[in-house]
Amino acid sequence: MKRQQSVEGIWSGVLQAGVQPLRLVFRLQRNADGQLHGTIDSPDQAATGIPISTATMDGNTIRIRSDAIQGEFVGTLSEDGKQITGVWKQGGQELPLTLTRGEPPVPKRPQEPKPPFPYRTEEVRVPQPKGKFELAGTLTLPDGKPPFPAIVFFTGSGAQNRDQEIFGHKPFLVLADYLTRAGYATLRMDDRGVGGSGGDMRTATTLDFADDALAGVRYLHKRKEIDRKRIGLLGHSEGALVCAIAASKAPREVAFLIMLAGTGVPGEQILYRQAELVSRKLGVDQAMIARNRVVQKRVFEIVHKERDDAKAQEAIYEVLTQSLGVSPNASENQQNALRAQAANYTSPWFRTFLKLDPAPYLRRVRCPVLALAGERDLQVDPEQNLPAIERALRRGGNKRIAMRRLPGLNHMFQKANTGLFSEYAQIEETFNPDALEAIRKWLDETIRGAKY
Repeated sequence: MKRQQSVEGIWSGVLQAGVQPLRLVFRLQRNADGQLHGTIDSPDQAATGIPISTATMDGNTIRIRSDAIQGEFVGTLSEDGKQITGVWKQGGQELPLTLTRGEPPVPKRPQEPKPPFPYRTEEVRVPQPKGKFELAGTLTLPDGKPPFPAIVFFTGSGAQNRDQEIFGHKPFLVLADYLTRAGYATLRMDDRGVGGSGGDMRTATTLDFADDALAGVRYLHKRKEIDRKRIGLLGHSEGALVCAIAASKAPREVAFLIMLAGTGVPGEQILYRQAELVSRKLGVDQAMIARNRVVQKRVFEIVHKERDDAKAQEAIYEVLTQSLGVSPNASENQQNALRAQAANYTSPWFRTFLKLDPAPYLRRVRCPVLALAGERDLQVDPEQNLPAIERALRRGGNKRIAMRRLPGLNHMFQKANTGLFSEYAQIEETFNPDALEAIRKWLDETIRGAKY
């Protein structure tokens, strides 16, 4: 009698989902009772540790289900135990998927800099007096004679490290390396509660992050290698709004502002437009887009009106279950996944972001501003946001502004075909050279030779 092959371990494969391939990674183990369990990763969607609800083996047939994402894989293990051939089922679709043992290949990242560097790097601790913790960061100092103009970086939404590491890319590492070689000191920091930084991300809002950005500026003010009159802020996505708020609060300390894919309208409008643009690009029909908009609006109305978190979460849970057609007898895992989603809508960050209007802060920004956006950005639509940013800055009397929409670039400032999230990890480019040059050229023209 032939011994059944073991299925425990790491399995990976590529799913042809829509216009872009998606890598899936299954991590399977057996518990003390011999039952299979584990997690699923989707690296191209920056999703890791998705719980597997059930995993069973019947002969050479394996079934793996995750209620959290309403997905199921059914496949057949090859006789040599090296491959599982099957079908991934999710959202009414059935897509072929072949898994092989081991992690997926590490994607190429040709722009990622490697030591030795022609400049000095230093690990630093940045005091955040208001929060009574420290932020861990990396300071880069150019070769040459100090003092140097300096830039504090700030990441986008979500808990991110100092390199803004996401989808296998490290855009802030690439950007810091490029600008330091061009003669600018840079400070990039782990978000609060991430990596070596103290603080708690769970209770923080965009307004709190502005205090973290200013902590970086004030730290550089005390460094003898830094030109105190030429310290600026650079933020990406929500980080651009964070930096705009910080600049409005400390006009004498922030000498310039660089907004990369920044927002100019309240978060609620950002999310409506984002959902519509992504759906259209995926080929979703207009009727479904309209139905999804109604669900979004109902959820946001609850967030606005119900201040009691528990009551708001219960009301949102009801909206989600009704819109998805989830049965009252749905599995515990599926119910828990929807309740976790409802809880995210009532977090301090989301409540703040939904209604936060950048315009009043932008009107108080007095320093030179560079705002860049990618033409194919589906997360922060440049048509919606660049004009709003410019309008607010000009209404505040700021004439030292430069606005640029870069052709062919996505939200991450990569050369892209569609702009969809699924492309981010597939693209080898981390930060487009034209975007890098646009930032450097503006700095050289506006900051290096400026008189303060």
